[in-house]
Amino acid sequence: MLSNFIQIMNDMKIRNKLILSFVVVVFVPVAIVGIFLTGELRKFALNNALEQAYQNVDRIKKRSTEVINVADDLSYRLSYDERLKNVANRQYESVYDVFVAYREYPDLQQAIRMYKEISNIRFYSDNPTMLNNWEFIYPEGEIRRTEWYRRAEDNIGVIYWDYVRDERDQKVYLSLIKGVDLGSKDNLGVLVINVNTGLLNTILSQETFDTIIVDSKNNIVAANRPELYGKTLAEIHDNNGAVYNASGSYESVIDDEASKVLIEPLNTESGVNGLRIISIFSIDSIVSDANRISKLAMTVIIVSLLLAVILIYSFSALISNRLLRLSKHITKVGTGNLGVAMAIDGKDEIGQLSRQFNSMVGNVNDLMNEVQESNEQKRLMEQKQNEIKFKMMASQINPHFLFNALESIRMEAHLKGESEIARIVRLLGKMMRSNLEVGSGKTTIKDEIEMVQCYLDIQKFRYEDRLKYELQVDPDANHVRIPPLIIQPLVENAVIHGMDHKEEGTFIRVRVTAAEGMLHVITEDNGAGISLDRLKMIYGYLNDTDEKDGGRIGLRNVHVRLQLTYGPEAGLIIYSEPGTGTRIEFRIPTGGEKDVESVNRG
Repeated sequence: MLSNFIQIMNDMKIRNKLILSFVVVVFVPVAIVGIFLTGELRKFALNNALEQAYQNVDRIKKRSTEVINVADDLSYRLSYDERLKNVANRQYESVYDVFVAYREYPDLQQAIRMYKEISNIRFYSDNPTMLNNWEFIYPEGEIRRTEWYRRAEDNIGVIYWDYVRDERDQKVYLSLIKGVDLGSKDNLGVLVINVNTGLLNTILSQETFDTIIVDSKNNIVAANRPELYGKTLAEIHDNNGAVYNASGSYESVIDDEASKVLIEPLNTESGVNGLRIISIFSIDSIVSDANRISKLAMTVIIVSLLLAVILIYSFSALISNRLLRLSKHITKVGTGNLGVAMAIDGKDEIGQLSRQFNSMVGNVNDLMNEVQESNEQKRLMEQKQNEIKFKMMASQINPHFLFNALESIRMEAHLKGESEIARIVRLLGKMMRSNLEVGSGKTTIKDEIEMVQCYLDIQKFRYEDRLKYELQVDPDANHVRIPPLIIQPLVENAVIHGMDHKEEGTFIRVRVTAAEGMLHVITEDNGAGISLDRLKMIYGYLNDTDEKDGGRIGLRNVHVRLQLTYGPEAGLIIYSEPGTGTRIEFRIPTGGEKDVESVNRG
């Protein structure tokens, strides 16, 4: 690791080294200190805001608890008021009796006037002889079916808090609900005390942060934002759902803004009621002053660093430019110009190096003159010899030269957009390379078929639609090894002689199958065909022991090589009829493991 770092530093330009050293020594420490101080300042501002928020929430909690406890205390007194029970249990014979009873019990109206924390009081009784006025109500079916009423009837003496719509003024209140035992199994009472929501809103409106009071069903019963009155927590777009927690401090994204959420339970003297105070404030609003100071500090730091970068760049350029001049003179000398002389001012290491360089160039120039004079005769002799060698090499054009020439032609055709010509030249080059690489060994059916396809594609380019072909190769035969250039001559014979005297074109099919240890190769065409006499002549030529000039040299070569490799029974078999076409086939053994290419080899 250390050696790699040293190598990288050695490869770096001096100007970049100076700038890097400045970054490491100055920029990084200043950036670390700036980031640390900014973070600490931001954390300090956030902690102060949190402490202030906690104090605000605690103050709201105390004042709101005072409001709610009024309803709590009043419910306790009323639930044990015997006079109230007598009014609710008495069976009235006339409206006048009801009026007198209500007039003799003004306690509910007096409580509403006495406590500003109470908006109104409703007492529901199952006594059908009572008249419905603002305080006493006979519960109709709709009221009886509400959840809060049924829960009060099932739990006499237990206080519940709910967000209830008053059936008189149709307003929604935070309501204390309590079932009252009236001493009769046929008559049950439900006391509903509606808290003054406006007073709660007034308490919350004094806070600068968004503050709300919600019940156990997440209804917003009070808020310092009027648009939230009567809504639910669903109206507050909280990505993390922090506002639904029972208590604690959380960070969340509310209305696409990073915020802090403080939740404090609002319990009454009677115990847990599900009410809680939620205070939400934007983190950016808390740390705005810290951010402003941070931006100012970062601006000063960045300006200072930029000024330092300009100074270090100028200083490094002063050094690197002198070294660059030295490098340019060295380059000129490297190209053979030994007459240059460099003048660099200064007595530092760079000036000393330039003077030593001038001295070295002078010495090299003298030596070069001596060598040039002493070797002039030798150079002339070598020039004559090189001319003779060049002529000899020029006369030795071989297939490799032709292959390289074809590759150049293909690239030129490809660059000029002649893609088809480039493809045919590539196929021809591929065939030539394959022929150059053919040795005394064997090749696979797969490679041999590739050469056949190259040959057919080249011929198809020549004959266009007059020539069509089809290659059918059994996948199990792909890795069978055979002598090279066995199938291609058969296909070449089909193309050359199958196209004779046939204007409408020729179709050539090559089929290769492998089964039961034998490889079966068939080439067939629908060309002009061969007469019987001509076919007998070809068979005689194939089996003739003396090789003659002319004739079907390719067929005889394949026939003889097959018989030499696999025995007399492995020669070519030819079927043909004039006007129908010709089929040439041979069968050879796959040869077991020694002639089958292993799939895992290589």
